[in-house]
Amino acid sequence: MTHRTTARRRRTWTLTAVAITIAGTVAPGASAHAALASPCTPGATYGPPLPTRAVTSQLIRGGFNFLEGPTWDQRTGTLLLSNMQNPTGPQGVQPSSVLRFTPPATFGTFIADSGSNGLAVTPDGSRLLAATHDNRTVSSYSLTDRSRTTVAANHQGRAFNSPNDLTTGQDGTTYFTDPNFQRGNRADEQGGRTSVFRVRNGVVSLVDDTLSQPNGIVLSPDGRTLYVGGSNSIVKYAVAADGSTGNRTTFASIRTPDGATIDCAGNVYWASYEEGLVHVFSPTGTRLGAISAGRNTTNAAFGGPDGRTLYLTSGVPGSFGLYQVRLNVPGNHY
Repeated sequence: MTHRTTARRRRTWTLTAVAITIAGTVAPGASAHAALASPCTPGATYGPPLPTRAVTSQLIRGGFNFLEGPTWDQRTGTLLLSNMQNPTGPQGVQPSSVLRFTPPATFGTFIADSGSNGLAVTPDGSRLLAATHDNRTVSSYSLTDRSRTTVAANHQGRAFNSPNDLTTGQDGTTYFTDPNFQRGNRADEQGGRTSVFRVRNGVVSLVDDTLSQPNGIVLSPDGRTLYVGGSNSIVKYAVAADGSTGNRTTFASIRTPDGATIDCAGNVYWASYEEGLVHVFSPTGTRLGAISAGRNTTNAAFGGPDGRTLYLTSGVPGSFGLYQVRLNVPGNHY
């Protein structure tokens, strides 16, 4: 999930350890809901994900201000996404709300004043994790009563810049990017650093503070690889069983990387903001093709009853749209 304010790119995705069952016990603030069924079949063999190397998506509806962070809510069969507005007030903070799209054509406000950018539904389907730039945290919203709690408040007592995007694993470990795109006029408490963090059992840890403006972020379906978009490249980290990460390596090159998603075969789908494309890479980094969605593509997410519909957010500020395209391989929901 990038977002531009004036000439600057912005994207938000972040989270915290909420609603997680670990080693047979329910973590504080967690839900006892069972994990939802994944569209991914263990051991399955999948063919090429794209029908052709160049695919064009179809507009569902336009006219939104700036769309980001789509995520599929499997329990209700709907898509949730952030609609961000222009900066306001002396601090230059961007208001936003969470919209709900019910296929084929119904849109409505789900959470007003959410302050969100990137979104992810927890594996048990009970809560919505949100990178919330309004108060520079990662938040969690109940999908039943829409109440809000804080997942990650700060790192070592210092406020984040503006959490932008996030991804969460089956064990509840969440990783999020913290560029400064939505920090506005608020004080820099990160000492000029833009970073990647993780939160596990309520504890926030640093993954990497040497990436310039990290943006999109996604875990592989098996949870063993973490991908992050940086300066015209996608990097990856090996993930250990305890959620810690290894050394950074380069996965692929891409112009202005924004939001991302991944399918059940481990193919990576990464939005290029300036190109208006979602580039598709195999797990080895081979470029498989691209999906077009007009101008300024910010993010993508799989959904639909069979997990094979890819939703894309793209457009120009003041005239953003939600797009869709049917693909051959189902996608990972988280």
